Amino acid sequence: MRGKKIINRKNMSITKNIKKFSEPDYVYIPLISYNNTSFDVKVKISDYVLKGQILAISDDKFSFPIHSSVSGTVKGIEKHSYIDNTLIDTIVIENDFLEKEKKIGSVKKINNYSIEEVLELLKNAGVVGMSGTNYPTYYKYGTELKINTLIVNAVEAESYITSDFTILNSKTSEILETIDALLEIFNINECIIAVKDFNKKAVDDLIQYIGSYTKIKIRSVPDSYTMGWDKYLVKYLLNLDVKNNTIEKSVLVNNVSTIYSIYEALKHRKPIIERIVTFSGEGIKKPQNVLVKVGTKVSDVIKFIGGTKKGNYIAIINGPMMGKMVDDDVIITKNTTGVIILKESTDKEIECINCGKCTNICPVRLAPVLIMDNQNNEKILNKLNPKKCIECGLCSYICPSKIKLRDIVISSKEKVGDK
Repeated sequence: MRGKKIINRKNMSITKNIKKFSEPDYVYIPLISYNNTSFDVKVKISDYVLKGQILAISDDKFSFPIHSSVSGTVKGIEKHSYIDNTLIDTIVIENDFLEKEKKIGSVKKINNYSIEEVLELLKNAGVVGMSGTNYPTYYKYGTELKINTLIVNAVEAESYITSDFTILNSKTSEILETIDALLEIFNINECIIAVKDFNKKAVDDLIQYIGSYTKIKIRSVPDSYTMGWDKYLVKYLLNLDVKNNTIEKSVLVNNVSTIYSIYEALKHRKPIIERIVTFSGEGIKKPQNVLVKVGTKVSDVIKFIGGTKKGNYIAIINGPMMGKMVDDDVIITKNTTGVIILKESTDKEIECINCGKCTNICPVRLAPVLIMDNQNNEKILNKLNPKKCIECGLCSYICPSKIKLRDIVISSKEKVGDK
């Protein structure tokens, strides 16, 4: 398996307490689920909405209901920047700070649900992959294939980001309770919690709690990027080669934040209307993890926690390796793991020296340098298969010429599409 130890910087944002920011004046709820942006909006201007109320629905099979994260008044629908820098229709709600809540239904014991009830609840609560994928969780668990192993990905491979670390350390018993319930309900044989060597505290806490959970194991994985990639985890932990999706090997992978959102749905019938987000980087005065309502502007949170330092800084959402540079008016979404404020790079790009480092390190064995050289030759580009790219950023990270190879490969990937 290919990979590299990258800068860590995680200690910057690890604090004893999770700060809560629950008072944005407005929230901006994006009308998107997975890749779908076609929704039937159920509210209109001047409507009063409750926290947790459904604002829009879609009949797309990968979609989930869109919920309000506050109680307040609908002010309209506007275009706002999504985490990939596209402009998305968003429902603007003025917060009344009363936190009046819409209840989804009666609560059961966490392991007393049927499979059908869990799938329906996960869909209605809008539970998705919260590591950045935004993939609907109910669709994963709704597979017709037998799930033999659940892998809980607590690796958190990106530099600076510690939102999963924070949840695992502060909600250890809840995480284990949820895993145990999922194993029972879906008749899953075992669970492996994969933790990076760095997170010794999480390992110690898990060992303290895990005694009665005989089907749950803890495995430490090397501090090598991209160990958090699900195919690498399956290979490292189970010695299985995954061609397309891990479920083909009867393995399901969830990250820690997703497991906790499943807990909130099963235990409290709570949809995903808030999440823990890491705010870190050399440009943040007080790096920390913050519990933030979905739809909150990044700029509002940064102001709340003390602001940024003086100087030329850039904002990157979801980590410096796989994230994207954004402006601070971007909104927090379910799949926002972190906002990193870094000094703007002064490195100048120079001509490729054909060293081959990008090809040697690529986890899916692409040749980024050749893709760059042939980005305008569609025939050759197809043969170089850029659509296999997982957008990990290792090619750019390793490049001595400071060429933005990741951007070039992603652009080529989009050019080739499904051809």
